[in-house]
Amino acid sequence: MGSRKYFGTDGIRGKVGESAINPEFVIKLGWAAGKVLAGQGTNKVLIGKDTRISGYMLESALEAGLSAAGINIGLLGPMPTPAIAYLTKTFRSEAGIVISASHNPYYDNGIKFFSGDGYKLDDGIELEIEAMMDKPMTCVASNKLGKAVRVNDAAGRYIEYCKGTFPSELSLKGLKVVVDCAHGATYHIAPNVLAELGADVIELGTKPDGLNINDKVGATAMRATVDAVLEHQADLGFALDGDGDRIMMVDHLGNVIDGDQVLFIIARNALKAGRLNGGVVGTLMSNLGLEVALSKLGIPFLRSNVGDRYVMELLQQKGWTIGGENSGHVLNLNLASTGDGIVAGLQVISAMLQADMSLHELASGFEKFPQTLINVRYTSGETNPLESDAVLTAKSEAEKALGKKGRVLLRKSGTEPLIRVMVESDDELASTTWADKIADAVRNVAG
Repeated sequence: MGSRKYFGTDGIRGKVGESAINPEFVIKLGWAAGKVLAGQGTNKVLIGKDTRISGYMLESALEAGLSAAGINIGLLGPMPTPAIAYLTKTFRSEAGIVISASHNPYYDNGIKFFSGDGYKLDDGIELEIEAMMDKPMTCVASNKLGKAVRVNDAAGRYIEYCKGTFPSELSLKGLKVVVDCAHGATYHIAPNVLAELGADVIELGTKPDGLNINDKVGATAMRATVDAVLEHQADLGFALDGDGDRIMMVDHLGNVIDGDQVLFIIARNALKAGRLNGGVVGTLMSNLGLEVALSKLGIPFLRSNVGDRYVMELLQQKGWTIGGENSGHVLNLNLASTGDGIVAGLQVISAMLQADMSLHELASGFEKFPQTLINVRYTSGETNPLESDAVLTAKSEAEKALGKKGRVLLRKSGTEPLIRVMVESDDELASTTWADKIADAVRNVAG
């Protein structure tokens, strides 16, 4: 496979006005994507976005580029990433384009593509689009230009889809739920889904102004949801991120329930109902407590690299359906083709109702192992601290001492010159002691 110039593991992302996230580049990207997709025999692409102010500019640029390539465009407006994947499939479009930088601040933005079946665009097609970017931009004849139409019922269609993933014999009547939409793409979706299923909904983060997305609200800033759950004496809280593909939850006592716990609750409930297909995929960062708890239930567990793309690859390879990350990306391929925060949250609530237990009781089904994470800065040079004898010795001493009751993970950050040292075990003191020892060894090598 050729090397990528623009596309990363999750589309193209950057600071608005810099690198690739500027109008000139995005018009060309729209045109290049249009030329490649037109070769696939289609004439229709959907565009959705989150609530960042730059979404208007980037949407217009993509629209102009696609139109110049002769592609018709359906404009969805602000919609969660999983909604765009779903609608791309139901409208039989060749592709869906998402304008979002997920949980990042408003001054970042990104562009990613879904194929017609609602999954991430094939690597080969991404490389074809990159190759087309190097060719001079042209424009089809005026009578062949693409038209753009606004899809007015997009939100209503997706709300109905979300409700359809919840068991029809159950109702949320009598449940008080806080929902924090991070001033992002779910602001007009999640509260309606919960309310229409019968819940008493307390809204947070549902007043986007283009600049406040993910700002002290949502899945990456849990304080707001915790405070609201306690203040309103709610049964539980949902916290979504800016584009709605991840969820963190809060129980009635104000404890944060992370992606590992959400995954455990969903997998255990699927096992009880006889719906669990194979096992569960987590990542290198998934808590060891999750692995131990699933093995007690006889559920196989595998780890992928960090990133929902890698979780998805391993699920497809094994033919399994449930996987996710501790950050709250939860994949349930029986119900959605990508991580969907609202759908995952509804699965947890249905598990609560079916077991007649509180979220706190359900999440207590497994004990998280204490985890110590230390970041060590290093100078990018010829020496790789992870290959040094001293670091490898410290790591193997730790693994020997912890045995099966602990785990050591050393990895380079993908975004900064940092070595991440993570140690977890059933003994908190052992976790911190060994993490310190390994981090010291890394520091000595890293200078």
